[in-house]
Amino acid sequence: MNETNTCTALSNNKAKEFKAVMQNKKYRVAIYCRLSQEDRNKKNKEDESESIKNQKIMLTEYANSNENWSIVGIYVDEDWAGMNQDRPDYNKVLELAEHGKVDIVLCKSLNRFTRDNIIVEQYVLEKFNEWNVRFIGLVDNIDTALKGNRKSIQINELTNQWYIEDMSDSIKSALDIKRNKGKYIGSVPLYGYLKDPNKKGHLIIDPVASKVVKQIFSLYNQGMGKTAIARELNNRGIPNPTEYKRQQGIAYKTPPNKLGTQWKYFSISYILENEMYIGNMIQGKYGSVSFRTKKNKPKPKDQWFRVEGTHEAIIDIDLWNSVQSKRNINYKPYKGGKIGVLSKKCKCKSCGYTLKTCKSHGDRYLRCPTRQFDKGSCVGSFVKETAIERVVLKELNLLIKKYLNVKELEENIILKKVRNEKGQLQKEISQYEGNINKYSKGLKDLFMQKVNEHITEEEFILLSTELRKDRESVKQQLIQKKDKLLELSNEQETVKSKKELLEQYINVTELSREMVDNLIEYIEVGQKDPKTHKKTIKIHWKI
Repeated sequence: MNETNTCTALSNNKAKEFKAVMQNKKYRVAIYCRLSQEDRNKKNKEDESESIKNQKIMLTEYANSNENWSIVGIYVDEDWAGMNQDRPDYNKVLELAEHGKVDIVLCKSLNRFTRDNIIVEQYVLEKFNEWNVRFIGLVDNIDTALKGNRKSIQINELTNQWYIEDMSDSIKSALDIKRNKGKYIGSVPLYGYLKDPNKKGHLIIDPVASKVVKQIFSLYNQGMGKTAIARELNNRGIPNPTEYKRQQGIAYKTPPNKLGTQWKYFSISYILENEMYIGNMIQGKYGSVSFRTKKNKPKPKDQWFRVEGTHEAIIDIDLWNSVQSKRNINYKPYKGGKIGVLSKKCKCKSCGYTLKTCKSHGDRYLRCPTRQFDKGSCVGSFVKETAIERVVLKELNLLIKKYLNVKELEENIILKKVRNEKGQLQKEISQYEGNINKYSKGLKDLFMQKVNEHITEEEFILLSTELRKDRESVKQQLIQKKDKLLELSNEQETVKSKKELLEQYINVTELSREMVDNLIEYIEVGQKDPKTHKKTIKIHWKI
């Protein structure tokens, strides 16, 4: 046998050995099932839905039909949406994959695993490949081990994305129609009301909580302040709205401590200004940031949904008007309308609430309002205004002296670093802009190839979708780079302006409100230090 034949024989033997090893290797399989809504055929809430049962049977049978596959676990998230990334078993599967404890993730389809195209790109196409994990969607023929399957996955994820966006828009539209009709769409009724069991979207008066609402309006109308009303309700043992609803069995988290069950200034204020108590339906104060997240943001008042006379009023219009006229009076903390130098700047170190001013024997003090509500809720803070002003003034002069001594050196170092970073960013921005032009030209060329019948309609859709997606990704990166560039430019100005700001207050002998607003974020005030017998004061500077 010549040398060539010998090498060929050895190569074939190694290939057979490798094939035998691969055939004998056991692939660890994690089966994942999901259903977004409860199955109507469930007898009990705790039962498993038919859909989940069928998914388990299908995937288990498929896995067992492969001799070298071994199921390491079946993971189920029932009544969870595909856009939600907080699913418990979904995260368990990701953790197994990341730590090399599974070789294959098997699902009924890609959208059972996730409907978020960002997650598909990040995990299914990238991270799983990095972790040597194979993803299989059985019914939609998704398999990351197959060459060329990436485009099928991307088309699938695009379809899912459109589905979620359309569904989100449809839900918002349907809810807005109900809001316009004055139908209450909240999951939990406003304190003082109950959901009408006989009429969906209608509120009826809660006989217990409504009495408390009436008392709040009446006490305020008689001249009692909001803090005093809160203290009165707490002294009488009346639970606040959150605690009351929890006691009624409504799904509310248990407050972490006694403080969470107490009435406070802001809860009284919220009730006194809410038009719902005179029978008007007010909804849509907040809007979702994106269909990807449950986070909301406040909406302008002119975008709220307001419908008059939708339910029985708890407060009559005369009492309402009287209370509103009192609320609109601009009460001043000091005579002559002067605002305190440290007004709303000091917080209790124990509970975090803003300290309120009070007067005793001609001197002004700052004290914790929480302790007024309930002595057992907070150890409290109590300090003379002039004492804390002296501390702030002393610390300010020390800060200015230290800051300006080293500022010139720091300024040169920071500005040099910023200039270098800006130069690099400007180069990257030019590259991204060039890439965007290339993608745009590519799309035009692709369209001409379709027109000239050099490629099919299907090929055009696939390729153009991928190009648009890549172009959009570069555009987003370009936006981020430009934002960073703007941030660095602002930092340059900040470095210069901080020095100019502090130079105004060299050797200052008296605090002013303007000075405090410019330099101080807030001040924490605690109890006396057992060693020094001085108040614990921590200043959070803006500079």
